[in-house]
Amino acid sequence: MRRLIPSAFLALASLGLHAQDLATTCQASSSYDVTLKPAELSFDRPQPAPFHVELHDGSLRADGAAVSLRPEDQDRLALFERELRALEPRVKTVARNGVDLLARAVREEAANLGLESGSMAELNQRLDARIADLKQRIDASHSTHDWQGDLADQYASQVAGDLVPVLAGDLGQQAMQAALSGDMQAAASLRDRAADLATQLRPRLEQRMQALRPQIQALCPSIRRLAELQQGVKGPNGQALNLLQIAQ
Repeated sequence: MRRLIPSAFLALASLGLHAQDLATTCQASSSYDVTLKPAELSFDRPQPAPFHVELHDGSLRADGAAVSLRPEDQDRLALFERELRALEPRVKTVARNGVDLLARAVREEAANLGLESGSMAELNQRLDARIADLKQRIDASHSTHDWQGDLADQYASQVAGDLVPVLAGDLGQQAMQAALSGDMQAAASLRDRAADLATQLRPRLEQRMQALRPQIQALCPSIRRLAELQQGVKGPNGQALNLLQIAQ
């Protein structure tokens, strides 16, 4: 099942926000990807039919064919489209807040490691570039296709590839200095922290990201409203349209 909202939370999830995304928090999912185009909402999936659904101002097309609707269903779909479009900037605002929270958490973790000023400056420079890029992607995205599967994982790997070596390298340098000064216990501890950084940092960041949960929960009533609006609307061949599911 895919997320219905153009969800920048998928990018954050790959960086340690798995428990916070909309599908988990609001129990909302869809078999469709959705793209918010200027003239329509476009839903697509590989299977089953209908594979491609388009909504525009109360009209419905499925796999290229117009679907006849009752007037009340046209009204429901018009509201569905309007409210989904209104929800998108709210989702993006929370996503951008999540990016800021993640950046702050990384910087606090780095500060707790006692990095040298040069290492801290390099980390901040790399982090600023990654945060700016992620916010730009959030702002430009209008489709769940932008955040599916390996794309989010690849982005997370790129971020880790940028930041973890800076942290580990500084700890390694601190360990060498401790060893040269004769403090072998401190040197061993620093080397262990450097070796374990990649696995230990993620859970700590994940815990810090829990602070975003209330902002995500505040979106849930609007998502449930979307699910209610589509109820009873029939697609082609009289089956339920079922663009969005809410787990009970």
